[in-house]
Amino acid sequence: MRSHEAGVLHAEGYGGPPLYLPTPTDVMELLPQLWPASVSRDDAGRLTVGGVDVLTLAQEHGTAAYVLDEEDFRSRARDFRDSFAGAFEPLAGADVYYAGKAFLCTAVARWVEEEGLSLDVCTGGELAVAQRVKFPGERIGFHGNNKSVAEIRTALTYGVGRIVVDSFQEIERIAVVAAELGVVAPVMVRVTVGVEAHTHEFIATGHEDQKFGFSLAGGQAFEAATRILASPDVFDLLGLHSHIGSQIFDTGGFEMAAHRLVALHARIADEHGHHCPEIDLGGGYGIAYTSQHTPLPASTLAGEMAGILEREFKAVGDGDLSTLPRVSIEPGRAIVGPSTFTLYEVGTVKPVELGGGHTRTYVSVDGGMSDNARPALYEADYSCTLANRRSEAGPMLSRVVGRHCESGDIVVLDEYLPADVQPGDLIAVPGTGAYCRALSSQYNHTPRPPVVAVRGGRSRVLVRRETIEDLLALDVADA
Repeated sequence: MRSHEAGVLHAEGYGGPPLYLPTPTDVMELLPQLWPASVSRDDAGRLTVGGVDVLTLAQEHGTAAYVLDEEDFRSRARDFRDSFAGAFEPLAGADVYYAGKAFLCTAVARWVEEEGLSLDVCTGGELAVAQRVKFPGERIGFHGNNKSVAEIRTALTYGVGRIVVDSFQEIERIAVVAAELGVVAPVMVRVTVGVEAHTHEFIATGHEDQKFGFSLAGGQAFEAATRILASPDVFDLLGLHSHIGSQIFDTGGFEMAAHRLVALHARIADEHGHHCPEIDLGGGYGIAYTSQHTPLPASTLAGEMAGILEREFKAVGDGDLSTLPRVSIEPGRAIVGPSTFTLYEVGTVKPVELGGGHTRTYVSVDGGMSDNARPALYEADYSCTLANRRSEAGPMLSRVVGRHCESGDIVVLDEYLPADVQPGDLIAVPGTGAYCRALSSQYNHTPRPPVVAVRGGRSRVLVRRETIEDLLALDVADA
């Protein structure tokens, strides 16, 4: 699109669809890469998931609602577990940590434990969820750039398997608490490796100018390891950790991160005689939100990353792999993201003339930025489909918007819907399992939607819908 001195609304071509969105020949077609594996349409055109149709879900649980396919979640978790176990079996093995920040509740924590994955948390609240279901402490990793003393004490008391250290001040805090409790804290050093993932700047975390980790280039990462190794009475240095960003669709960034991380690993071994038993390459594996996204299968990721680590360690060790560390990764979005869609009801349909022969139809639904902040936060794209019936109408370029008092309250920026979409219809937006409920809010005093799991022809509530009473419960009326 060409710029215009009066702004984008006046630019040539404004109002048309994005390049990745061709006019569909069948506006009711479902792209399988966007949806949970069990999703299909029945004879009436209704979307079904886990053997339950969306009309039934809407009647039983209301809208808006997050609908999570339990078997799809479990299958993706197993796929990561088995793919990385197989690819790294000839090396020192691999562990998969589910990144709870994507979405976590007690049921999901149980599923993660039952499927043999470990769990990554980054706040005391996420740790509390793990504690509630008695998730094994040794299989928990604790992240966060500003962990409180209380959170550190809780983590060490519970016996978490690793604390990912993020600052020199945190090293001091952990040392004090570990000495107080009489324990040795298992820690990893988060390294800022100077690799910029090809993603939105707000979800890129490997470059130098951001809040996470110790700089590799500036020498702080090596200094952090040195300080930790100097206090073996309170620290056990497990290894090095990096995370370069999110929504990543190839392993090129991981290759550069591994190259730099392995060089630091080797330097620590050479200068301190300490062979770290673990190395973590983080997560950030992308999923398909629209037809423009082509995520790598877990098996491909595992194979390519195993090859990368083997080459890097052979290069620094003259082919000697006897001290090869165990590798860990942290998928979150790639497991829960595609397993969930959000179900909305249409309230208002409003055609808007844009000029130049263009018309955009605004389809307002009973949710929005309070249940999915990602489009407003970092221009995330989504898809959607008419979910409650079949339509023979032609495609209509639409913008699905929420009910909140913000012009940026957009759910799906551009999508083709049937031209006969009307109030009362149901719209389903796929790929909303990650960072939607987790980032949700009560903006405009809107109760947050429930999380509903489906499996084997049945549905059940995992996280109940908020009520007006919930919203008012913290309001001190007579203050």
